[in-house]
Amino acid sequence: MHLISRDQAVIAIIDVQERLLAAMPEDQRPAIVKNVLIAIDAAKVLRVPVLVSEQYPKGLGPTIPEIRERVGAGFSPIEKIAFSCGRSPEFRAALDATGRHDVILCGVESHVCVYQTAVDLINDGFHVHVAADAVMSRRSADSNRAFALMERAGAVIGTTEMFLFQLLERAGSDEFKAISRLVK
Repeated sequence: MHLISRDQAVIAIIDVQERLLAAMPEDQRPAIVKNVLIAIDAAKVLRVPVLVSEQYPKGLGPTIPEIRERVGAGFSPIEKIAFSCGRSPEFRAALDATGRHDVILCGVESHVCVYQTAVDLINDGFHVHVAADAVMSRRSADSNRAFALMERAGAVIGTTEMFLFQLLERAGSDEFKAISRLVK
């Protein structure tokens, strides 16, 4: 088991795009979006890089406005056609440029792009953590199976809050107070 290190962490937000998100269960969308936004806000507080991918944006639309706005001026999604971010040369170049090896995955769909990204990154030596409350598929059976297979492959399956407090390591700082406010 591997705890995430703040100076080694990257948050990867996979394919949270307008048309793709619209295909997800309506009752689950708000919680997923909320947790992705919390991860972005925490990344800003903790100075952790955020990478955003878009799967075939011509067909699936752009990243949802809430994420584009929250990332802010530096928003620069990485377009891909490979399901796995690990097989996208542009994404891999951006990830490798960070020099970091602890990757927290958020996004859709858990059994396709998130799963394939997790396996490829694990096979390439990255420590992969999947924020289960910030990942979804159209069907819960697909998500459940994906989580089990990712864990078997070596990913740590947890929650957004669990990973954020690992990045913090201790209480008593202004960062702790800011993260605590985010997760309330």
